[in-house]
Amino acid sequence: MILQTTSAEVRATLIDALQLDLVGPPPHDVDHAEEILTQPPSKWYLTGFLAPFGAKPEARSDDMGDDELEELGTGAAGEDSQTPEAGPARKALFPASMGLSVLVPPETRALRAIATWGDYVAVELEGAVAEPPDPDETTPDPQNQDSQPDKKQDKKPQGWRRIPQSAELSFDLSPNADSFEIDLPGGSGLRLVVNCRPLRDPRFQPGTRSVSVFLVNYRKQPPSEKDTCFAFQTCLHLTCAEGFVPRPDLRGMDSNDWDEAIASLQYRHDYEYAVGHNVSALTPDPSPTGDEGVTQVCTTWIPTANVPRVEPGNIPNVQLGMEALAAAESAEQIRQMLGPMVTEYRTWIAAQRETPISPPQAQRIADELLHQAGRACDRLTTGLAALDDPQVLEAFRLANRAVAIARRRQLSQERGQPPASFEPPSWRPFQLAFILVNLAGIAQPEHGDRGIVDLLFFPTGGGKTEAYLGLAAFTLVLRRLQHPGIQSAGLSVLMRYTLRLLTLDQLERAARLICALELERQKDPAKLGDWPFEIGLWVGSSATPNKMGKRGDRDEHSARERTLTFKRDSKSKPSPIPLERCPWCGETFSANSFQ
Repeated sequence: MILQTTSAEVRATLIDALQLDLVGPPPHDVDHAEEILTQPPSKWYLTGFLAPFGAKPEARSDDMGDDELEELGTGAAGEDSQTPEAGPARKALFPASMGLSVLVPPETRALRAIATWGDYVAVELEGAVAEPPDPDETTPDPQNQDSQPDKKQDKKPQGWRRIPQSAELSFDLSPNADSFEIDLPGGSGLRLVVNCRPLRDPRFQPGTRSVSVFLVNYRKQPPSEKDTCFAFQTCLHLTCAEGFVPRPDLRGMDSNDWDEAIASLQYRHDYEYAVGHNVSALTPDPSPTGDEGVTQVCTTWIPTANVPRVEPGNIPNVQLGMEALAAAESAEQIRQMLGPMVTEYRTWIAAQRETPISPPQAQRIADELLHQAGRACDRLTTGLAALDDPQVLEAFRLANRAVAIARRRQLSQERGQPPASFEPPSWRPFQLAFILVNLAGIAQPEHGDRGIVDLLFFPTGGGKTEAYLGLAAFTLVLRRLQHPGIQSAGLSVLMRYTLRLLTLDQLERAARLICALELERQKDPAKLGDWPFEIGLWVGSSATPNKMGKRGDRDEHSARERTLTFKRDSKSKPSPIPLERCPWCGETFSANSFQ
């Protein structure tokens, strides 16, 4: 039987495992509610517990908290070696309280609170065999008549059993309520500390109040076994029958920081219902109808958030196929294939201008964003018009063909099928738009777009690399067409990778495109020149050679010496380039791959 597991279920399982590992059993976990640990819980778990308020610092800190880490390895300092940061001046103290702050409407007269936690008591582990006593420690000293053998060695190993605890109560929030404390029932030693104060802000209804509820550990610490007075896996739920008052984050509306102003506009409908103190706050999603609002909030030691998936949309009557664009016979035909994308964009911008914006101070930001969107739409039109230049049209067609061929090769390596067996590759709308808005600026050196930097902002795996590789292919081909002969030589495109882990992947994909361009050049050297398309990588002499080398120089870092070393021992020596396989066919490099 094959069980179908969704990515959401896998993610939920990982979060539950992380909760058990770092915090301990949550309130709904029946299987681990009375678990037994082999170590004190304050050493077993990293967070989620409250130490006694007012306890001595040594009782509220980790005994191993300021131990220095052992230095691993010796020798010459590497490129990434750094001097370790100095340790903290004093040990960090475990928190003694945690809580929530909420806003309640004027008609609220009471809140309901539910506190859950776990207590641990020391027990002897059943079935465990005590270690034999050490003779050197248990044998009395004949010179000292008062010495006694250490009987602690005969005790069974100690464990810690969890006792789940919970308490529920309601407390009054009269209009005159200020600050007060409530002991949790059952003699737990835990207490709720409540602070209530009026909210004087014109954005909220008069009478709205801010309420802070803290769960505080007021237990007395025993002489030994400090963990017995800790409260573990603490969680606090608050319920307001009238619904909590949402609070928008409008701090960026009047800000001079452009990024903050945009964020305030785009997230103006996302509200905050609770703020955590020493802990994070979790708010369930409001009802779909919006009638009930949010009536419950709670604390969480491992905050999570669902991030909506971003997917490219489909635009009707737009031809996005790479091979279809490469086969277009004229610029007018391409405009017919891509023109609806510009039309739909203008229609969307016009609709946004007619949409009212609230609050009013956000209108200025929205108007500026729509103005920039209009400029981008104009640049799309300019890019399509630039195709009237025969060289620009030919470079655009060849770039589409090269990217399509490289894409088929990539799929062939990933799936083990012939390149021709796949569906014709297509652009995503934002990829093609990115290429079009930059066509005129690249084709015309004096164009005003040369002063604009366009940022591709899209989630991982969305196609950013393919978009800029398509623009790079256009640039490389156009340079060959506009400047025949030696004038087209030299560096045309510079790519800088800020993350080292991405470098080899990006290099392989870029090299595959260069292979596709080179095969196109070999078909028509009269058009694209006699000099091959080439690619290089410079990441320092430890990964790539900085010198070609010559016979007799014995420079182990030269390209020549690295190639000879690899040919002599290809199994244990790395290849001269930081790739293990051919980017075009996928075959692993062997001793005869380099000359």
